[in-house]
Amino acid sequence: MTEATAADIAVTAARTADDKKAERTLVLFVGDVLSITDYFVITSASNRRLVRMVVDEIEAAVRELHGRSPLRVEGVAEQQWVLIDYGDAVVHVFSDEIRAYYEIERLYRDVPKLDWQPQQG
Repeated sequence: MTEATAADIAVTAARTADDKKAERTLVLFVGDVLSITDYFVITSASNRRLVRMVVDEIEAAVRELHGRSPLRVEGVAEQQWVLIDYGDAVVHVFSDEIRAYYEIERLYRDVPKLDWQPQQG
């Protein structure tokens, strides 16, 4: 298994979230504006149960494909805004209401977006 890059982790998280019916998934390169990480993955789910399922599936997929576990996970008990921190990539899984309230992607609207969707063949 080769060492996974931050982009690999971010793309795996985004694709896994999308596969599990999360919505409006974005991968943002924030490395030029934040010194703490290179990528943010931002996604949301329609209810708390789905937030939890998306988080669990992302952790499992990254572990299986890249052999990495998060450095920390915050917000699991509340299941409204869960942060999965891989160091060089940070995944934010929101409930729809909390995402609308905080509008975190608005803060980073000027950073490059990574195209994470698979090529259509």
